[in-house]
Amino acid sequence: MSVRPVRIWGDPVLRQRAKPVTAFDDPLRELVADLFDTMKVYDGCGLAAPQVGVSQRLFVVGYDDDEGQPLRLVVVNPELSDRKGKDSMEEGCLSIPHLRGSVERPTRVVLRAQDEHGQAYEVVAEGFLARVLQHEYDHLEGVMFPDRMSPLRRQFLRRDLDALARGEVPEGYHPGEPDPSGGRSI
Repeated sequence: MSVRPVRIWGDPVLRQRAKPVTAFDDPLRELVADLFDTMKVYDGCGLAAPQVGVSQRLFVVGYDDDEGQPLRLVVVNPELSDRKGKDSMEEGCLSIPHLRGSVERPTRVVLRAQDEHGQAYEVVAEGFLARVLQHEYDHLEGVMFPDRMSPLRRQFLRRDLDALARGEVPEGYHPGEPDPSGGRSI
């Protein structure tokens, strides 16, 4: 498969509501493989199709859980429900390189989705997985993590976000290199 360029803050595709997936075919499975390849090269935990310029309701999740077990999900046409609890955590995003911010999200969600073959499934997610699912789901709605921050906290990022929108990608932003702001991006 191949690595696709990740779209950066300011790209219009990141602000559009993605369209439902209707064809569960080889091109869809190729896109899924490309998303996993791209996510790995950019050292992310999740990646949504709009982040590579494809306006489809699809994202992938991949990381090792707290016990070191690999977690891999293909999420097509998702619905989130039963949101419970609240917790704040610092988030980063592959489409907002080297910037992080504290975002409050529910600590538990129920995900209903399809896999790349069209098979329906449900996951009850808590903790970090719940956060990743919500972050990636937001991408399908045209929402990005700074939109979920308080106005005051978002103001601290404004200058850097405006620079990204002008095409000024931070020095040192290269796929596969660690993010100097700390932690993996969702």
